[in-house]
Amino acid sequence: MKIGLLGFGVVGRGVYDITANMDDIQVAKVVCLEDVTLPDAEVTKDFQSVLNDTTIDTVVEAMGGLHPAYEFVRAAIEAGKNIVTSNKALVCTFYDELLPLAEKMGVQFRCTAAVGGGIGWLSELERSRRIQPIEQVGGIMNGTCNYILDSMTRLGLGYEEALKQAQSLGYAEAKPATDVEGIDTWHKVILSSNIAFGVSLDSATVPVTGISKITAADVAAFTAHGYTCKLISTGKCEDGKYSAYVQPTLVPAGQPEAAVPSNYNLISLVGKYSGRMSFFGQGAGRYPTAYNVVQDCADLLSGKGFYCAYGEKVAAVNDDELIFYVRGNKDAWLEENVSEYWGEAVVTKPVSVSAMHGWLKNNPDAFIAAIARNSL
Repeated sequence: MKIGLLGFGVVGRGVYDITANMDDIQVAKVVCLEDVTLPDAEVTKDFQSVLNDTTIDTVVEAMGGLHPAYEFVRAAIEAGKNIVTSNKALVCTFYDELLPLAEKMGVQFRCTAAVGGGIGWLSELERSRRIQPIEQVGGIMNGTCNYILDSMTRLGLGYEEALKQAQSLGYAEAKPATDVEGIDTWHKVILSSNIAFGVSLDSATVPVTGISKITAADVAAFTAHGYTCKLISTGKCEDGKYSAYVQPTLVPAGQPEAAVPSNYNLISLVGKYSGRMSFFGQGAGRYPTAYNVVQDCADLLSGKGFYCAYGEKVAAVNDDELIFYVRGNKDAWLEENVSEYWGEAVVTKPVSVSAMHGWLKNNPDAFIAAIARNSL
C-alpha cells in the first residue's frame, strides 16, 4: 500500500514514524505547508500531485478541521482512492455524503481513530454488532474534559486553573471551546450511534452541553453527596426509537466512570447478549491515535472497509426522564420541578432530557448535570 498523507502534525508525523519500517505500508507523499524534508517520501504543497499519482491507492487525512479536509477527501474518493481519517468532525458532518460516495466509487473508508484515539472502539463496535443488536453506547469520550474534571475533583482546582494546567500539558488547545463545550464528544457519540444502530442520526436533534460553567463550589457539592462529575455521552436504541445526547453527569462513587483518571477515556456498549463491554485507554496523543490510523490501513490491505452499511436518516427523541442538578436562574418552570436544594442549586424531579436542554437554551449561563443512579 502506498499512502498519500495529508498533514504532518501530531497524528501525521506519528503515521509516518510507525510505517517507516513496514514492508507493506509506505508513505509515498506528504502534503503539508511546512518545509519538511524526508528521506523516503516526497513532500509537497500540491494535493493535486497525490490525486494524479496512480501508484497511491490510499489517502490518509490527518489535517483536522472541515476545510480543506472535506474537499481533499471527496476528490480522493472520486479519484478512486481509499480513505483513512482520524477526523471525527469531518466524518460526522459529511456522513450522508462521503459514505454513499465511497460505496458508489467502490473504494474503502475507515475512521477508527476518530473516536477514542488510541482505543480501537469503532472497529470493536462493528465486531459486536455482527452478532447482536446494540442497545446503548457512550461514556467518557473526551480526554481534555476528563482531565479538567479529574483535576477539579482530586486537587480542588477551580475550572480556569484546571484548564490552564490542561493547556500547559498539551491536553487542551489555546481555544478549547470544541472540547469544553462538548462539541468533540457530540461528534463522537453521533458517529458511534450511527455505526452501532446502522442509521444516520440527525445531528440537529442531538443536544449537547459542556463543562465550561462548572465551578469549584459545584464540585464540592457533588463530592459531599458521593458523586463525581464526568462529561458523559449517551446513544440508545429502544424499540426502534433512538436517543442521543451529551451532558455533564454525576456518577456515584464506585462506578467505573467515576474512577477514570487524567485524560483517559472509558467508552462502553451494551449488547443484547453480551451486556456491558467497556474500552479504556488514551483518548488522544500522537502514537496512540496514529496506531489506529495505521491499523485501519492494515485492515484495508485485508479487505475490511467501513463498519456498516450507510443507514437511513433518523431523529433522536430524547424523552428519557432524568434527575438534574441545576445551578442558575430559578424561573417558573424550574420552581415547578424542584425536588430538593443543594445549597444554591436545585435538584429536579425527573424531567425529560429534551425539556432540560430546552430550558438551558433559554438560560445559557446556567450549569446542569444529570444525576446517574447507575453506570451505562
